[in-house]
Amino acid sequence: MGKINEQVMQALATVIEPELNRDIVSLNMVRNLQVSDGSAAFTIVLTTPACPLKDVFVERCNAAVIGKVAGIERLQINWDAQVPTDRRIHGRLDVPMNSIVAIASGKGGVGKSTVATNLAVCLADAGAKVGLIDADILNPNIPQMFGLGSGRPKVANDKMQPLEVFGVKLISTGFLTSPEKPMIMRGPMLHSAIRQFFTDVEWGRLDYMIVDLPPGTGDAPLSLAQSFPLTGSIIVTQPQDVAVSDAIRAAAMFDQLKVPVLGVIENMSGDFFGRGGGEQFAESRGVPFLGRIPLAAQIRKGGDHGRPVVIHSPDTPSGRAFRQVSEIAAARISVAMLQGADVIPIDIIG
Repeated sequence: MGKINEQVMQALATVIEPELNRDIVSLNMVRNLQVSDGSAAFTIVLTTPACPLKDVFVERCNAAVIGKVAGIERLQINWDAQVPTDRRIHGRLDVPMNSIVAIASGKGGVGKSTVATNLAVCLADAGAKVGLIDADILNPNIPQMFGLGSGRPKVANDKMQPLEVFGVKLISTGFLTSPEKPMIMRGPMLHSAIRQFFTDVEWGRLDYMIVDLPPGTGDAPLSLAQSFPLTGSIIVTQPQDVAVSDAIRAAAMFDQLKVPVLGVIENMSGDFFGRGGGEQFAESRGVPFLGRIPLAAQIRKGGDHGRPVVIHSPDTPSGRAFRQVSEIAAARISVAMLQGADVIPIDIIG
């Protein structure tokens, strides 16, 4: 490496990644530096393709280099992403998933499946490889929300092939049974069904496996946490006190299961249900508040017609809110993995 290249790298080593509080050089986020004709070109490898901080990196890199390193007049920054890998998943599962994130709620009717759907679609749209398991085995809603009510997975090499729409790979009991036929299962059968959705489906490599849990603190979250190493959970609540009190119980359950709560999302926020309950809950728990989603007719219509609001109305307040929440959630997932003891940090990812 030439002297000017070394000077540029030294300057970039003063740029701090805002979420991890470490410099981008020691994190091995700066790759492929080339200097010529007064320009320094390099790639910043983000910890998620949904990173909301690109503008921050551009501003800080320019401030660190331009005018500080003689001969460098401009920067050309390219972008790549490598989602950190939770080593525990690869230690216990023969499934190439970088992370497993449970979407949970303390009670039904708070829009948890809607949040899981739009979160998964946003991550996929940003360029991530995303899977979504509908773990609400008895009352599956994911097929309708993706417009796949009549979908049926194919089988190849003794494994089910997930259906894919909007860039998200999906599996649900709703694909395997008639919508008019009730699902009746005891706990052991639920446990087996959830395990099979991980092990008997040909997922391919995934950056994020999103698991839409049934509401409450019953068999499904317990089976999931006992069977698979969860990177963390995201709690969805409405703003009003009764919903928040149920969300508190859901968070307490994950505490007992030793699953980190990555954050709280306040759904259906606005005049009808109020505002702020989810944020107050997150503050009282000392966990991140990931954002609020407004109560809006476009969200309900999207769920009814199989076109999530981030697809059919991305520029509405609700579409933008989901996009922002997904970016913040992705950042928190990366932070949780990079701060954990059982992850493969980005500085040793090839």
